[in-house]
Amino acid sequence: SKDLKGAMEILIEQKRQKLSTVEKLDEHMDFASQLIFAQNRGDLTAENVNQCVLEMMIAAPDTLSVTLFFMLILIAEHPTVEEEMMREIETVMGKQGLQS
Repeated sequence: SKDLKGAMEILIEQKRQKLSTVEKLDEHMDFASQLIFAQNRGDLTAENVNQCVLEMMIAAPDTLSVTLFFMLILIAEHPTVEEEMMREIETVMGKQGLQS
């Protein structure tokens, strides 16, 4: 747990350094950037920022797997949607085989 927190602190500090050197800030504004600026304004503590970033990193695989599972169930329950998706894939990919 301490190793993970330490790694998060390093990543956040790297992001903070990058934000301080960019010319166009709007091209680098993401959720982590918003958190860093909230800390700079005094709205969040460093611990708040670290915890938010850590939770985003940890939660992503779980939420992604649940979302993909639910999407596959919905596609299986709606064959006409599946057919439309397959037609679109064939239109875009042509004769090329699909790869993961």
